[in-house]
Amino acid sequence: MTTVLIADDQPMQRFGFRMLLESQDDMSVVGEASNGAEAIRLVDRFHPDVVLMDIRMPGLDGIEATRRIIATGARTRILIVTTFDLDEYAYEGLRAGASGFLVKDAQPEEVLAGIRAVAGGDAVVAPSLTRRLLDAYIHHLPPTADATTAPHAEDPRLTSLTDREREILTVIGQGWTNTEISERLHLAESTVKTHVGRILAKTGARDRVQAVILAYDTQLVTPA
Repeated sequence: MTTVLIADDQPMQRFGFRMLLESQDDMSVVGEASNGAEAIRLVDRFHPDVVLMDIRMPGLDGIEATRRIIATGARTRILIVTTFDLDEYAYEGLRAGASGFLVKDAQPEEVLAGIRAVAGGDAVVAPSLTRRLLDAYIHHLPPTADATTAPHAEDPRLTSLTDREREILTVIGQGWTNTEISERLHLAESTVKTHVGRILAKTGARDRVQAVILAYDTQLVTPA
């Protein structure tokens, strides 16, 4: 059973999500929050598998709520709900630690698939789309502390990577899928998956989306 917390300041939006999720045998809604502060409290109380997190909410917004939830080390994964698929809010949500985002006018089956994917440890946003977001907005927001460190080879998150793992992290950052990595680097796809798993474990990246962001932050990849 996948447990879900709905965080949205619009009662009708929350009602719609609840009706959809409760129609599924494998999902359960554990609570609803109307702002970011309430979402944080309910995550601490219920430890849901997934939070459907709206961005624009009164008081503490969804971006800051995401950042604070991730900072606690909670196993809860965040799925940002946004109005537009390529905007600065989606970008900031991913940088804050979200595992992906959904557009508010997504089809019901897309919402359900996204929740199941995130709950299973996958990222909802394709790496290529993550790169488009980063390319579009990385120039407009202040760099993170990690992005301003000295050469990427010295970044502590990369020091334990082998040369092959560093190479694969770089092409992940460039938006390559596992199939493309397999074909272009002449590796079995099972080997690629093993490398990706080790990269996530060694760097502390929660999922593939966060690996793409890591590649940017450590300057393995630069905006196109």
